[in-house]
Amino acid sequence: MFTGRPEHLKTFDYVGLHRYFLTFCTLNRRPLFLTSDSVDEVRRQFLRAEHDERFAVLAYCFMPDHVHLLVEGKSDDSDCRRFISRAKQLSGFRYKRQFGEPLWQRYGYERTLRSEEATLSVARYILENPVRAGLVRSAAEYPFLGSSVYTVGQIMEAVQMRNGWYRSG
Repeated sequence: MFTGRPEHLKTFDYVGLHRYFLTFCTLNRRPLFLTSDSVDEVRRQFLRAEHDERFAVLAYCFMPDHVHLLVEGKSDDSDCRRFISRAKQLSGFRYKRQFGEPLWQRYGYERTLRSEEATLSVARYILENPVRAGLVRSAAEYPFLGSSVYTVGQIMEAVQMRNGWYRSG
């Protein structure tokens, strides 16, 4: 996974009603998201940034050493760069305070999504992540994924997950 300094699109201001696929890696790719204590604290701070910066977290998945987010600006002045900064700052501060160590690598990955199809493809990728990594047999079994807007079942239905990697039983 690319974790160097990414370039922002030079002709795009990252403000408005846009959707983004974000990935943040833990410092030195340490497996810090193994327990609900650590995941819940970071998720709470993401939701705080979501509210403060007028975003919606459409889907998320906390893997042991990184997190994937599918986010959407909810107003004309929603600024993705501010959301990223706020989410990482709030969660990094609270994580270090609670667990005594730094959380994030400096840079992350972001991709601006331009269509509904791209959004559904990213949602599927996010939910498949723990299955591809061999952590669970079905996305429904994984405790560290979800959305602030939809149930996991609604997301699975939207991306028409059946007969492939998703097995309900």
